[in-house]
Amino acid sequence: MDSASAPPAVSRQAWSVLAVSTLAFTVCFMVWMMFGVIGIPLKKQLGLNATEFGLLTAMPVLSGSLVRVPLGIWTDRYGGRIVMTILMAVTVPAIWLMAYATQYWQFLVIGLFVGLAGGSFSVGTPYVARWFPKSRQGMAMGVYGAGNSGSAVNKFLAPALLVAGGWALVPQVYAAILAGTVVLFWLLSAHDPRHLVSSNVRFVDQLKALKDPRVLKYCQYYSIVFGGYVALALWMVQYYVGEYGLDIRVAALLAACFSLPGGVLRAIGGVLSDKYGAHKVTWWVMWVSWICLFLLSYPQTDFTIATINGPKTFHVGLNVYTFTALMGVLGVAFAFGKASVFKYIGDDYPDNIGAISGIVGLAGGLGGFVLPILFGALLDVTGVRSSAFMLLYGVVWVSLIWMYWTEVRHTDLMGGVATPSA
Repeated sequence: MDSASAPPAVSRQAWSVLAVSTLAFTVCFMVWMMFGVIGIPLKKQLGLNATEFGLLTAMPVLSGSLVRVPLGIWTDRYGGRIVMTILMAVTVPAIWLMAYATQYWQFLVIGLFVGLAGGSFSVGTPYVARWFPKSRQGMAMGVYGAGNSGSAVNKFLAPALLVAGGWALVPQVYAAILAGTVVLFWLLSAHDPRHLVSSNVRFVDQLKALKDPRVLKYCQYYSIVFGGYVALALWMVQYYVGEYGLDIRVAALLAACFSLPGGVLRAIGGVLSDKYGAHKVTWWVMWVSWICLFLLSYPQTDFTIATINGPKTFHVGLNVYTFTALMGVLGVAFAFGKASVFKYIGDDYPDNIGAISGIVGLAGGLGGFVLPILFGALLDVTGVRSSAFMLLYGVVWVSLIWMYWTEVRHTDLMGGVATPSA
C-alpha cells in the first residue's frame, strides 16, 4: 500500500486519551443510571406509583441533559481535560449524600446533582474526536460512546451491592469509584491547545448552527437511539420484575442483555459509519428498531373463540426468552444509531463539534428524561406494561418519515449517495 492510500497515523497519546476518556465516561454513565436499580427498593420504601418512579429515575437524566450544551461549548473553549475533571469532581459529594436521603423530594433534588455525570458525554465526544483524523473520528467517537455500557456495569454491580448491604451502599461505593476515576483521568489524559476554538469566536457564533434544520433532524434521530436507550435502561429491571416476576438480580442480568450491546457495540457502529456513511447506517437502524418495537408492543393477551367443540382460549405474548432476544437486537440497533448520528455531526460540523454535539446530546438526554415519566403515566392509565414500547414505536415512525423526506427520496435508485436536505 503506498503512502497516499495509507490511513493517517494516530499518536500513542491520542490512544491514551481515548482509553482513559472511555473509562471515565463508563463510570459516569454507571452513576447516571443508578436509580434504574436502587429505585426498585426505594419505590417500595417510599410507596411510589409508576409515574413517581418514572420521575425518580428520570431526574438525573434531566440535569445531565440540560448541562450538555454549555459543557460542549466549554470543551471547545477550554479543553476536555479540565472540563471533564471538574465535572466528575463536583459530582462525587452529591453521590455520597444520596446514601443519607430519606424523603422522596430529597432523592429528587440530589438526583439532579448526581445527573451532572451524564453531561460527560458532551465533553468527551469533541475532546477525543479532535485527537483523530477525520477518517477515524467515527471510530473514536464510537469507542468513547461505548462508555454507555456503564449502564450494564450498573446492572451487574448495583444488585450485588444492594443484596450485600442495602441500597445505601450503592451510592457510597459509586462515589469512591468516581473519586478514583478523577485522579486516574487527570494523570493519563492530555491537553492540546490546537484543539480549542479560537478566542475570537463568540458564544453566539457557536450557536448559529442551530438555524440549520439538519440539527433538529439529528436531534430527532438521537431522541430515539439515545433517549430510548436511556429510558429503557432505567425501566427494564422493574419491567422484568413486574411482567415476569423475576428476582431483582436475575432481572438486572437480563436487562443487561439490552444495555451491554447498546453500549459496547457503539464502537462498531462508528466503524461502519466511517465505511458506509452515516445515512445508510441510520436508515437501517431505524427499520430494525421499528420491527423490534412493533413486536415488543404486543401485550400479553388471552382471547376466547367459539368452536364446534365449545369455547377455546388462546394465549398470545412474548415469553421472557423471546422478549430478551428482541431487546438484545434493539440494543445493537440503538448502539449503531448512536454512533451514526454523531458521524453526521463530525461530517457536517467539523469546526463546531462541541456545540452541536451538546445540542444533539441535550435532545437525546431530554428524551431519556421524558420517556420514563411517560412510561409510568401510560402504565398508571392503561395498566399495560408494553405501552412503553408502543410509545417508542410511534417515535421511530416520526424518524423514518422525516428521514425519508429529507434524505432517502434524494438517493439514486441504483445506490447513489443521498443528497440530504433540511
